[in-house]
Amino acid sequence: MPIEKAEGEASVTYPKRLIEVDLPIKRISAHARREKSIRHGHISTLHIWWARRPLAACRAVVCASLWPDPADEICPPQFVETAKRLMWYWGEGYLQMCSSDSYPRFNKIARTPGCLDDAEELRKALLDFIADFANWDNSTDPAYLAVAQTMTVAARSALEATNAFTIPELISIESLNEAIKDAPRPLLVDPFAGGGAIPLEGLRCGADAFASDLNPVAVLLIKVVLEYIPKYGQRLADEVEKWGKWIKEQAEKELAEYYPKDEDGATPIAYLWARTITCEGPGCGAEVPLMRSLWLAKKSNRSIAVQIVPKPEEKRCDFVIIKKENGKWVYQDQPDYTCEKPKFSGTVARGSATCPCCGFTTPVKSVRAQLKTRKGGANDARMFAVVTTRPGRKGRFYRLPTSRDLESVRKAAEELERRKIAHTGELSLLPEEPTPQGGGSGAGRAFSQRNYGMDQFCDLFTSRQLLALTTLVRALGNVSCKRMEFDMAVRACAAIIIDRQANALTSLCRWDSTRQNLQGLYSRHAIPMVWDFSEGSPLSSGSGNLETATTWVLSVLRANTCIENPANVGTCSAANHILPNDSATAFFTDPPYYDAIPYADLSDFFHVWQKRCGVALVDSELAPKKEECIVDEVKGKDRAFFEETMQEAMAEGRRILQPSGVGTVVFAHKSTAGWESQMQAMVNAGWTITGSWPIDTELGNRLRAMDSAALASSVHLVCRPREDEDGNVIENIGDWRDVLAELPGRIAAWLPRLASEGVVGADAIFSCLGPALEIFSRYSSVEKASGEVVPLREYLEQVWAEVARQALNMIFEGADASGFEEDARLTAMWLWTLRTEANGNGVDDEKPTSLPGYTLEYDAARKIAQGLGCYLENLTHLVEVKGDKAMLLSAESRAHYLFGKEDVRATAKRRKKKDAPVQQDLFSLLGVPDEEETAAERAELERPPAGKTALDQLHQAMLLFTAGRGAALKRFLVDDGIGTNPQFWTLAQALSALYPSHTNEKRWVDGVLARKKGLGF
Repeated sequence: MPIEKAEGEASVTYPKRLIEVDLPIKRISAHARREKSIRHGHISTLHIWWARRPLAACRAVVCASLWPDPADEICPPQFVETAKRLMWYWGEGYLQMCSSDSYPRFNKIARTPGCLDDAEELRKALLDFIADFANWDNSTDPAYLAVAQTMTVAARSALEATNAFTIPELISIESLNEAIKDAPRPLLVDPFAGGGAIPLEGLRCGADAFASDLNPVAVLLIKVVLEYIPKYGQRLADEVEKWGKWIKEQAEKELAEYYPKDEDGATPIAYLWARTITCEGPGCGAEVPLMRSLWLAKKSNRSIAVQIVPKPEEKRCDFVIIKKENGKWVYQDQPDYTCEKPKFSGTVARGSATCPCCGFTTPVKSVRAQLKTRKGGANDARMFAVVTTRPGRKGRFYRLPTSRDLESVRKAAEELERRKIAHTGELSLLPEEPTPQGGGSGAGRAFSQRNYGMDQFCDLFTSRQLLALTTLVRALGNVSCKRMEFDMAVRACAAIIIDRQANALTSLCRWDSTRQNLQGLYSRHAIPMVWDFSEGSPLSSGSGNLETATTWVLSVLRANTCIENPANVGTCSAANHILPNDSATAFFTDPPYYDAIPYADLSDFFHVWQKRCGVALVDSELAPKKEECIVDEVKGKDRAFFEETMQEAMAEGRRILQPSGVGTVVFAHKSTAGWESQMQAMVNAGWTITGSWPIDTELGNRLRAMDSAALASSVHLVCRPREDEDGNVIENIGDWRDVLAELPGRIAAWLPRLASEGVVGADAIFSCLGPALEIFSRYSSVEKASGEVVPLREYLEQVWAEVARQALNMIFEGADASGFEEDARLTAMWLWTLRTEANGNGVDDEKPTSLPGYTLEYDAARKIAQGLGCYLENLTHLVEVKGDKAMLLSAESRAHYLFGKEDVRATAKRRKKKDAPVQQDLFSLLGVPDEEETAAERAELERPPAGKTALDQLHQAMLLFTAGRGAALKRFLVDDGIGTNPQFWTLAQALSALYPSHTNEKRWVDGVLARKKGLGF
């Protein structure tokens, strides 16, 4: 959708880039989601880094940011001609590969000579190419690469008019590659490079790239991806493979006795442990194994679990393994004996531990205190099972531990102590650096390990795990290294292999009973406590072993050899960049998301091992944190610090970007505070927002918290420097009335477009902030008639209100939304905000879920309500506020209010039976008949008093439906006239489309709607 210049807006002397005009976000999003399931060769599998950007999205955005819009009236003619020839070449070549009509644009190009003379058609052809190039399968295709890179070089030449560039008369992959071989390329800069996705795609698309980060672990990763692989290619992969095999051989020689095979030839691949405490129950004192679950294998065709056998007289517990055969649970070692009804819930709940011997629950405070004195309790944990593989047989096998297993652990601990005594060197043998402090409500909430005494990084490992890792580090020390760059590249890749092992060899790894494999520490961006942990074997064939780690690294090295031009990589703060003024053509970055991810603290886990491997890029004890741009109150970093630091970084980005250049900033934080801080920083730094594109980055089948808002999209904010030719920020004043007058039209243009692309809910709301900021950010400040400066926060309040109003009109299309009471308007908008896809919310579930309500961040809920003319404090019967969260109560949670009962349990006419359904209380409240009820009592409950609003009445009807009160529902709708109100059915239809598909409420409202015709409405 073209972005029109507002009346009075200064004219520009450069053409718009494609990303400022249009972007095929639906197709790009599909490729980005699919990429989440692609493993081998993807750079995300090289090493853990948090909140990586999908390569598909980065690739598409890079192309669209570097290529001008051919339909712009001032687009250079030489670029238009190059684009026409390349798209014609591509259209013909594409038809040879794909004879179907699935790509009508290229069919039209090939079959309609001269169609590309139409600038609009040429633009569409370029956008189609970008969407198709976003496909992972095409990312290494020589034809795609040649066309994309030639387009990029041609765009740079045409826009800067410094070097003439022409493509050959006879176009082929070879001729294009030869033409661009020595041609100047545009420079793309990413100062928050992280895992390197953005600069990598810059290189792939034909640009030069400068990637930097403050974090030394990130810089090492991007040096491998952006410097070493392009420079050394297959040679690097071959050398890493050679040394990887040598390190594995050395490790097997030294560690084999500590990971012995079973006498029957089976190979242990994981040892399952439970931390323990002493029961504090009166007179008990038994050892309590801390276990969150008793499942070992939980698959549709295979169910195995461990069961706890209390032995109170011995003050301990034993274990047995059970399995399900022919529908019955039997003992694995005695399959002829059926066991009692098994338990699977474990002994720990919310940090408190229940003793299997006496039933006493030791509170979480005492559990923490006991483990704190034992540095987390990993080295005196209880082994309760061993996972093995067997020669010639598929699958995993489970057995109880033997004395041989325990003896190998004891011997490993003794050997580690001997090595500690014998060790010399600047660094300690073990990583004794402090773990993150944690705490607070910001980024530090990701860390809980210090609550349990794990104050040093070595406390996160068992003695045997530390022995294995230090053995690998020592073997790496023998890898040839003459301080030449190639040798350092090999060593860096080998250190990454050891990093992968460290992530899989900690006492904070879990056993995934569904997949039957080990789950590493960083399955999410946190260091949490793990009660029962899985210890992998680096020598086995199981998940997390040394051979697998090497294979993953090699696959990335080999898959990316198609990129031959290396980037420049640096270590520097984004707020104090080392590049000169006006040096970049594109500024494209994915900055930290407010308080979401504490990158530096998380990366310390790897930094301490990289130092011991000799590849750390800084000599400091831990990764630098003083300048890290996040919100973390424990470190004294509040919202003001984030805004100030981010403003400095954004100002640096504007400084190094050419006046005609384009900036793109990715943001995906779901809090309003995070968004306001990021946008305030950009506006203050002198940027003007010129576009905003949400790209879905999550798998369609990702299971989220369906009762709370979760962004599925990353919003790409496109911006230009608000500066003159001398690089000075333009100081211009906007009129508040003009800004507000323009806002409704901008939102009205965007919401339907977003919906057509499948962008709805919270994603659509945050995606509208960009277009709205286009109006506000073109001025250095906006003033009211009184001369009062309007803060960005006040403007964003108006944006939220406008989005809420227009979204509500979309929800009640064809009806007057203003005619509904405020509770109905708020409910509809609240549920719409939670939607994650255009045709519904969430994943289908065979068993509908009963929810207490639907949660939003309080500030978001307040803004939505305010925009609809509602006030949360007046809707306490519908909305429950706790701290920074607000919950829209479900119909079931409102039953007491709707039917005039204070306490459902006080009104129940019968007691719950054992294992009664969840809705037993609800049925009792609604008077489900039973044999003890009199006819008078049933008649009294037949017709509840109608609620005051259409929403109350609809919720009453839904509850009557689920309680099986068909006669009461009929009288309620017909005799009381509730069903004669058209708004009742309009609201029911709207909520049917809005309730998450997996909820009971969706089923209930559909049940009411199904009665409509039969009741004569």
